[in-house]
Amino acid sequence: MSDPESKHGFVTVRAYAELNDFLPKKWRRREFIYPLNGGFSLKHLIESAGIPHTEIEIILLNGKSVDFNCIVSPDDRISIYPVFESLDITPLVKLRPEPLRKTRFVLDVHLGKLALILRLLGFDAEYPGNIPDEKLADISAGEDRILLTRDTMLLKRSIVTHGCYLHSQDPEEQAREILERLDLRGNIKPFTRCLDCGAFLETVDKKDIINRLEPLTKEYYNEFKKCCECDKIYWKGSHYEPLLGLLQRLGVQPVTDGD
Repeated sequence: MSDPESKHGFVTVRAYAELNDFLPKKWRRREFIYPLNGGFSLKHLIESAGIPHTEIEIILLNGKSVDFNCIVSPDDRISIYPVFESLDITPLVKLRPEPLRKTRFVLDVHLGKLALILRLLGFDAEYPGNIPDEKLADISAGEDRILLTRDTMLLKRSIVTHGCYLHSQDPEEQAREILERLDLRGNIKPFTRCLDCGAFLETVDKKDIINRLEPLTKEYYNEFKKCCECDKIYWKGSHYEPLLGLLQRLGVQPVTDGD
């Protein structure tokens, strides 16, 4: 919060679009005065105000594009913009490495349902469960995975270069948010990954797994897939129609076996 007794001066800050969601209401969608309490890098200052660095695409300091390491001075004017998907920002300073070559995710412990949805859509979604934040950040950085979370402090870890804060608490809304924000609809491949472990599925001949099937499954189903990693078997049983309904709500049209 702004400190009227600051001995180091103040800067003027303006955040745009969804970045306002991270700020106190009195600072949203307007310029606000923020105190300098010593030598502040832009990254330190912006995150101390509440905005994770992973959510930012452009910073203008007194009208000039700068990076996170720039040191601010009293009376500077700072404008902060979110990640853009369609706007050409080539001439401006890049605040993070190039986009990841492959779209892969790691999700924190509170996003188990979202992990299932992303796997259903065909994305590589690592869900390590209840592990320390430090380990999540290490997985994100070490395996080039986009970190998905609703924990802003996790996204503020310096090792994390690719991350997304999820604004909704509803798993289906979270999935829509990721698809739209990262422009991923062209990469959707439903029913190609295991919902349990996230590995790829492969078609398997019924005769090769028939000893693992229940009597009614043997009688009524002939097409099966098997996980390449955990060996779980999938077929279009009672679970299939609800999953199709979920895809429909997300605006996804599954590819039929004949396509």
